[in-house]
Amino acid sequence: MTLKDGKTGMSLRVDKVGDSELKQRLMTMGLIPGTRIKVLPSAPMGDPMAIGLRSYNLALRRADAEKIEVTEIKEGAGA
Repeated sequence: MTLKDGKTGMSLRVDKVGDSELKQRLMTMGLIPGTRIKVLPSAPMGDPMAIGLRSYNLALRRADAEKIEVTEIKEGAGA
């Protein structure tokens, strides 16, 4: 699934970040494969979407979120 498919409150693990320009930009912000993130409430129209990452929040356009592959982390599944 992609980050764009994530729903508010979901805990996710980043598996892959898309194109090289986006990948470089997001990696400098700490969004790298293996990172655990949480989907936060989004803007009223749903774009941009917000995620909790490490100790801060990050807003991403849905077009960029669609290029980030993630896996849902089930609570109590060991993370």
